[in-house]
Amino acid sequence: MSLGIPEIILILVVVLVLFGGKRIPELARGLGKAQAEYKKAKDAIEKEAQEFKEDVKKAAKKKKTPAKKTVKKAANKKTAVKKTSPKSAKK
Repeated sequence: MSLGIPEIILILVVVLVLFGGKRIPELARGLGKAQAEYKKAKDAIEKEAQEFKEDVKKAAKKKKTPAKKTVKKAANKKTAVKKTSPKSAKK
């Protein structure tokens, strides 16, 4: 199921009628900025993950332990959550 030329033209006409000719470039500009921010954030996360991986490998070499065990220990330390008892939570 794909869109044909008539369906695409109809969609464009409806968008033009709803938003007007002046508003469409603003919407496109906003979408472009959002896409650029998404790419920037994605690249930052990938870079951070790569750095973490390299740090784990360095730590594994220093301790002479397999990298998988070091990764698990590091992950457990970062995700550790302090547990509270229900009585202290009410106070």
